[in-house]
Parts: sequence; structure tokens; C-alpha cells
Amino acid sequence: MTWGEPSAGVRPIVVFGSLNQDVRLASSRIARPGETIGDASMTLRWGGKGANQAVAAARLGGEVLLVSAVGDDSIGRAALADLDAEGVDRRHVRAVAEAPTGTAVVIVDAAGDNAITVAPGANAAVSADDLAAVLGEVPAGVLVTCFELPIDAVRTAVGHAAAAGWEVIVNPAPAADPLVGEWPDGCLFTPNAHELVALTGTTDVERAARQLAAQVNGTVVATLGAEGAVVVSNDRVEWVAAPRAAAVDTTGAGDTFNGALAWCRARGMDIVEAVRVAVVAASASTEHEGAREGMPTLEQLTARSDPGRPARAADGGGPS
Repeated sequence: MTWGEPSAGVRPIVVFGSLNQDVRLASSRIARPGETIGDASMTLRWGGKGANQAVAAARLGGEVLLVSAVGDDSIGRAALADLDAEGVDRRHVRAVAEAPTGTAVVIVDAAGDNAITVAPGANAAVSADDLAAVLGEVPAGVLVTCFELPIDAVRTAVGHAAAAGWEVIVNPAPAADPLVGEWPDGCLFTPNAHELVALTGTTDVERAARQLAAQVNGTVVATLGAEGAVVVSNDRVEWVAAPRAAAVDTTGAGDTFNGALAWCRARGMDIVEAVRVAVVAASASTEHEGAREGMPTLEQLTARSDPGRPARAADGGGPS
């Protein structure tokens, strides 16, 4: 099977997630607490994990619907216009009068590493009811969600989707505490290495991934930056290497990974092959500044995966 040819009927992708405007500061390094660094340059870009993941899947040709919210303001209207240009169905992105569009401040250092602080704004108004309306009108497919929405809304929405026969990908980002609450069996969790430690309290990657997989009775794909990813379920551990990439900015690499993973699963790919494709997409995304600017199209992704294509001579660049 080639990436452009699904093994069976293509399923829709629904993203239940956040939408933000990113204020990006490029600086020589990230300031320590109490320190001021005055050499940054600023750009405004679109972001939010949910919207980013939707764009990543749509760039590959996926049928993608986003469930989210923006403020009833000029920033929100511009964000919706950008989704239109990307081919994302945004009919279920609500305009909220009482809150501004979400904002994230993204600080990127000279090595491409980042620190992010988010003001959720209208994202805090998104509820499981917003997804329920979609589940009644769209055939069961792949749901992707993240922790940039209220966690109770996420957990309830995931339960509704799983009960309706949807495959569920939970990107537990950001995560600062152990995972709590009841989650339906069979979900696919995609933490990065830092989130995996926060969710489990365990620092060894494989042991932590096994612990989380047992807790949710599902599968864990832990993304490990330049080291690629590991797929863990009750009876399987598969390590997937990342290609070398000339990393400029790792912002959005994890979102690219999750969007590409959803696209692969919607087309019937086995989980390990889907992770291989998603790792390549995430690595490609790091070679451009900004969360979305490097997200590849299917043509670009296929070209990068050509066995005859020379490896990029650089460090880093995997999903995170």
C-alpha cells in the first residue's frame, strides 16, 4: 500500500481541540526566571494544538472537521478564514462573545527549542456538547483531542466518541500531573517524553509507556524528539527511528505528528506504519519556523520518504 492509496474506505477525521493566535518570539535563548532578554524578534502566527492538528491532517488530503471556539473578534474571524484556506471544515468552531480568541506566547531559542505559555480565552468555553452535535451527523471515523481544552470536557467527549464507535487519539498535551479519571478502553494516547513522566511519575520511557497503556487499557505512542517514537500496548513494543532533519523550530512538531497519525489511521494503516509516517512528517515540520509553516503536503511527505533521498546532515528534528 502506498500512502496515497487507502486500504479501505477513508474515514473522516474530527479534531476536538484548541485554536489560538501564536505570538512568536525568536531569541538567542529562553530567559530564566527573573531574567530579561532583549534581543527577540516577534511574529504573529496561527496555532492551538487542535487547529494545528487539523491543518496537518488536511495538508495530507484528509477530510477534517474542527470542533473548537474563537472569540467574537477580528482575530477569531481571521483565524476562521485561515482554516478555510487550509481546507479544514470549521462549521463547528463557535464564536464566543464573552471571551477573546486564545493566545499563546511561544519563545524559540537559537537551537530551535521552545517554551510556551497559553491564555485559553474562548477555548475554555468548548464543551462535550459541541462534539455531540458532530457525532450525530458524521460517520464514525478518527477523533483527535488534546488537553488545551477543559479536561472534564475532553474526558466526556472521548467517552461519547468511543461509545459511538470512533477511534480515539488523545494527545495529553500539555500535561503537568498524573492522569486521573475514567477513560474508555482502547484509546491511543500520544504523550511526548516530558508529558509521559508527568502522567505516570516514571522516568524510564518504556516502563512509563507500559504503565500508561495499562492504566488506559489502550495503546501509547510516546514521541521522543530526535529519537523518534515508541509504540507500546499490552503485548507489543516497537521503536520507530526519526530521520535526521535540519531542525530550525520544533514548535508544532507534536501537532504535525498527531495530525499525520490521524490521517494514516483514517486510511487504514497499521499503527506502527502510521507512526513511521507521522515521525517523518513531524521531522519535516521542524525545518521551518512556526507551528504550521513546515507541515508537509502529501507530495512533500512522499518525497522525503523516498529511500534514495539523502539524509539531512543535522541534529534533532523528531516529534515532541
